Amino acid sequence: MPGLAEHYLAAAEKRFRYLKELGEKAFAQVSDEAHFHAVLDRESNSLAVLIQHLRGNMLSRWTDFLTTDGEKPSRKRDTEFDREKKQSSNELLDAWNEGWDCLFKTLATLQPSDLQRNIAIRGEDHSVLEAIQRQLTHCGYHVGQIVFLAKHLEAESWESLSIPRGQSEKFFRLK
Repeated sequence: MPGLAEHYLAAAEKRFRYLKELGEKAFAQVSDEAHFHAVLDRESNSLAVLIQHLRGNMLSRWTDFLTTDGEKPSRKRDTEFDREKKQSSNELLDAWNEGWDCLFKTLATLQPSDLQRNIAIRGEDHSVLEAIQRQLTHCGYHVGQIVFLAKHLEAESWESLSIPRGQSEKFFRLK
C-alpha cells in the first residue's frame, strides 16, 4: 500500500490530467477558428491567450523544477497576453500540449521524499507540495475560464462536460 506521499503524487497527476482533458473537451467544441481569439470585453482573455499563458507558466514552473526559481528570467509573461498574435487552433493546441508535457515529465520524476524539499517561485520559498498545489489551483482557475468561454461562444450547440442541467437524478439512478 503506498504511503501518503506516493498517494499525493498520484492524486496530483490524476487531477492535472483531468484539467488537461477538460480543457481539450472544451476546445473540441469550438466550431469556429476565430472563436479561439474572441474576447467578451476588453479586460477578458481569449482562449488563445489562456492557452499561451498556461503554456508559459507551465514551462517556467516545471523546467528545472527542483533546481531553479519557477519564474525563469527567460519567460516573457506579458507576451502571453498579446491578443494581436494570431495562431491557428493547431498551433495553439501544440502550445497547450508543450506546457502539459513539461509538467507531466517533471511530475513523473518526483520522489515522495521531494515533497518536503524547498523550491522558489518568484523568490518565495515553497515546499514542493505547496508548489504542486499552487499549480493545481492556477491550472484549475484558467481551465475553468476556458470552459466558461468555450461554452459561452458555442451557446446552443454546447454539450455539457459533466452532468447536464436537469439530469442529476437520471445520472445517479444509472450508477
